[in-house]
Amino acid sequence: MTIDQMLDNARAQLDRIYAFELPAAIARGAILVDIRPQAQREREGTLPGALVIERNVLEWRLDPTSSARLALAADHDVEWIVVCSEGYTSSLAAAALKQLGLHRATDLIGGYQALKAAGLLTIASRAPHFAREVTSLASL
Repeated sequence: MTIDQMLDNARAQLDRIYAFELPAAIARGAILVDIRPQAQREREGTLPGALVIERNVLEWRLDPTSSARLALAADHDVEWIVVCSEGYTSSLAAAALKQLGLHRATDLIGGYQALKAAGLLTIASRAPHFAREVTSLASL
């Protein structure tokens, strides 16, 4: 199998979304997950409101049965939208999440670059989970 075939197989499992669809997904409670490495985020820019989980620990943090899971990984029904720089690594990552039973996992076509081109880099800062975290931190 080639990497192109692996990518095609991964994407065949996903209902991938476009940047213009992200505001509606965020409004319904989807969580944007930025898997880009720190050096890439520093070079390209951040995604305010996105949950930053580097690729090497993604499955452990989002699997609701994992002892290393995040509190937001409450169950298998969470809608996770994985984003990388251009939408390649995110497809492989989202397919891995689907294999864990996270049936609503998907990725963003075009990744960070598509969000930037669409002027939507701050869309996730309107997410309900982000607002709760900001309020929680402000009360400390």
